[in-house]
Amino acid sequence: MMTSHFTLCSNTLLSLIPGLRPNIRLKSGERGSSVKSYQHRFFGEVRQGLSGSHELSSFTYAPRAGEQSILIEEEASQVLEKPSMKVLPGQAHPLGVSEVENGTNFAIFSHSATAVTLCLLLHERDQEMIELSLDPEVNKTGDRWHICVQDLPRSNVLYVYRVNGPEDWHQGHRFNYGNLLLDPYAKLIEGRRVFGDASNKMSNFFGTYDFDCLPFDWGENYKLPNIHEKDLVIYEMNVRAFTADESSAMDPNIRGSYLGLIEKIPHLVELGVNAVELLPVFEFDEMELQRRPNQRDHMINTWGYSTTNFFAPMSRYASYGGGPINASLEFKEMVKALHSAGIEVILDVVYNHTNEADDENPYTTSFRGIDNKVYYMVDFNSNAKLLNFSGCGNTLNCNHPVVMELILDSLRHWVTEYHVDGFRFDLASVLCRGTDGSPLNSPPLIREIAKDEILSRCKIIAEPWDCGGLYLVGKFPNWDRWAEWNGIYRDDIRRFIKGDTSMKGSFATRIAGSADLYQVNKRKPCHGINFVIAHDGFTLYDLVSYNFKHNDANGEGGNDGCNDNFSWNCGFEGETSDKDIKALRLRQMKNFHVALMVSQGTPMMLMGDEYGHTRYGNNNSYGHDNALNHFQWGQLEDKKNNIFRFFSEMIKFRRSHNVFTTENFIGKNEVTWHEDNWENTESKFLAFTLHEENGGDLYVAFNAHDYFVKAAIPSPPQTRQWFRMVDTNLESPSDLVPEGVPGVKEMYNMAPYSSIILQAKP
Repeated sequence: MMTSHFTLCSNTLLSLIPGLRPNIRLKSGERGSSVKSYQHRFFGEVRQGLSGSHELSSFTYAPRAGEQSILIEEEASQVLEKPSMKVLPGQAHPLGVSEVENGTNFAIFSHSATAVTLCLLLHERDQEMIELSLDPEVNKTGDRWHICVQDLPRSNVLYVYRVNGPEDWHQGHRFNYGNLLLDPYAKLIEGRRVFGDASNKMSNFFGTYDFDCLPFDWGENYKLPNIHEKDLVIYEMNVRAFTADESSAMDPNIRGSYLGLIEKIPHLVELGVNAVELLPVFEFDEMELQRRPNQRDHMINTWGYSTTNFFAPMSRYASYGGGPINASLEFKEMVKALHSAGIEVILDVVYNHTNEADDENPYTTSFRGIDNKVYYMVDFNSNAKLLNFSGCGNTLNCNHPVVMELILDSLRHWVTEYHVDGFRFDLASVLCRGTDGSPLNSPPLIREIAKDEILSRCKIIAEPWDCGGLYLVGKFPNWDRWAEWNGIYRDDIRRFIKGDTSMKGSFATRIAGSADLYQVNKRKPCHGINFVIAHDGFTLYDLVSYNFKHNDANGEGGNDGCNDNFSWNCGFEGETSDKDIKALRLRQMKNFHVALMVSQGTPMMLMGDEYGHTRYGNNNSYGHDNALNHFQWGQLEDKKNNIFRFFSEMIKFRRSHNVFTTENFIGKNEVTWHEDNWENTESKFLAFTLHEENGGDLYVAFNAHDYFVKAAIPSPPQTRQWFRMVDTNLESPSDLVPEGVPGVKEMYNMAPYSSIILQAKP
């Protein structure tokens, strides 16, 4: 049923378009009642760096007074069949491609451009490119260039722009009329069809559209999950890596796709999470590292933090190499299916930089060639060099009014068109910088996102730092709306659990919701996103198995990736057959998960940690489209009755006890700390009781010492007795017993590096 629906709607190009090259030298157009359209025939693969060395001349047109349209006729040095096409001046709004009463409207912003040419590829015309140059006296309103083309097909049209302008590098311009440039507002992107296709790694990318497809059927009983932030358990995951491995037991044409994720939703339900945070799903070029010889040219960008376009879903996540229209439809099917399962969809979005790299090795696909000094932060005190607060060569000029509008339009598009529930903003401190890169106390973009009506139902989460040193954990401008990845939580939890001294007080503060960071104005504990592990850095297994990063496979001599991991290998670096070390590592993994699940705030875990995924010490595995990143379903099956069971039951335990998800910060009536010596720097033991209104108190204790500790258990509430719910020192299934085990005495002998949870029950 689904496949038939997609086929009826799409009818997309079946063959990939690797590139284009003109084989006709253009003559200058004549201005008057008719203008000339010059066509280029495709052949072979485009050569990297297609530039102005090709002798292309533009043409303009101007209508006579009272004319409603203009007939375009072809004149070329070769005899070709004459197509006819009518054009109108067009309109400035909206940006991108839109259907209007008289045809198809194209509009693009460029303040500094002196010439703009719309390039069209009509599939039915034997891959001939039509170039329409826009007259600034007719096709320009303010800084927006526009044209309306009549009688274009309603789908299967590919388009790009050529843009020319001042060649003054020192003023921040990077115009090159030879570049084929994507429309920043393109809603769909056509390029190579198969992810990681090395035979087509130099593929060009084109904007496209589909006005033929019927509105997506969200279903008669469809509704948004609308889960409160305090009740979320977030699962950070990569769409492709989730099912790309053969062990997923899927049809190879489905693996690594939006539809593949749908097939594995039962796993997410069984695990107990109720939100997925998807690594970037905006269109990106996974083969960008292989476009020129370099030390990383063996890698494939599988994480996707290199955005090409902010509106189009990643087309190579479509099943069967189905292309952009199918990708859009299947993305909606994925969101619909996740919502049906009670799971929200949060997108990891990258508005801090783009794929276009730096001035030394630029990869110009759009913004740089359209209006570099508007879209990017430029250092005019240093030869107009691109500022680099992202660590990726460029920095999007987020608080420029035009760029801010682009970002807001993009976010609204994903909410209205794709029904996503929220966004996590990568390196969000960049969004707090002015056009010159200086930090802003009240960034306009951050405020507009917080106040926007369409975005009002969405979760908005900041990664509150950038590569320029703007560290804003606990200080991110928030308007009482923004949540933050709590990097301090990550570090403090890691250090206490592995046994560092002087960490007990900090550990307690993090467990209690980080009031020192977030108890300001109307902020809540849920505004802190608690995590121990995220996509960048060690996996949970590697955190307890490696003292040092092992990134040689990345090709940068081990210089990439973070050095401060606060990890402990439990006595041996890497893989070992030592049973005691392996048991300790398993215990530590469970301890981290217990700490995460009993903490006030919103917990987030990483895909694969539920079975102990390893990257063998690589803490920056963005460029490996293989088992380093791919979910290993066979390993999951092997661990189903051990660590997976523990993780799943612990998540469900959290979700079944409101005491872990309080809306406000806990006070002395909600918690009792069993501690009278906070200043003891050598103490690595912490115990506390959370008080529930119905008397079902929960006693929680952590022993990070390397020796047994006899914990004095407080008296339970009247008519109650303590049941052991969790003891990470015990083997499965005794490590977590959902119904509890009675008989807990006044003293509990806690093993080294272990944690326990007791519940007061009748």
